[in-house]
Amino acid sequence: MTPTALIIIDMQKGMHSPSLPPRNNTGAEDNIARLHAAWRQAGQPVVSVRHISRSPSSVFAPGQQGVEFQARFIPLAHEHVVEKNVPDAFVNTGLERWLHARGIRRLVVAGVSTNNSVEATARTAGNLGFETVVVADACFTFEKRDFGGTLRSAEEVHLMALANLDGEYARVLSTEQLLREGLCERGAAGQDL
Repeated sequence: MTPTALIIIDMQKGMHSPSLPPRNNTGAEDNIARLHAAWRQAGQPVVSVRHISRSPSSVFAPGQQGVEFQARFIPLAHEHVVEKNVPDAFVNTGLERWLHARGIRRLVVAGVSTNNSVEATARTAGNLGFETVVVADACFTFEKRDFGGTLRSAEEVHLMALANLDGEYARVLSTEQLLREGLCERGAAGQDL
């Protein structure tokens, strides 16, 4: 089977900050953890993406707790970590080169936030020709005002971001659908990734 990388985006302690707006999908972390465990068990590659903000007032500013990975998503020593300064995990990070060097052409994207870093990363992945899946119930986002000033719920923002991606840049699946498809299973050749 073709190697498939699980890309977990921005699962950092800062995502629990009380300063953030209301969010959706409170089960997202459990679904991400299920995917994380399945990929590790299968010996498939896991990429942990961490946002390092250039703004000193950000919950992701270097040198404070918010920038650290949440305890359940701490990468293992052999797993790849990408540090980014913009929403897109491909911009100025070497991620594309890292994937190509390992022959990885399939990606599964989970994390936060759906309409920001997840969407930006999945769009680039699709544009670069990677076969990309975004896991709808393993992502979440926050309420936001639209350009006309109307406050949109986190679920509305989430669903619109997924609609932007589905069929254009990626396939959008649930955790159950993805695990049923077996995308994380080790290839017949037992590739060591």
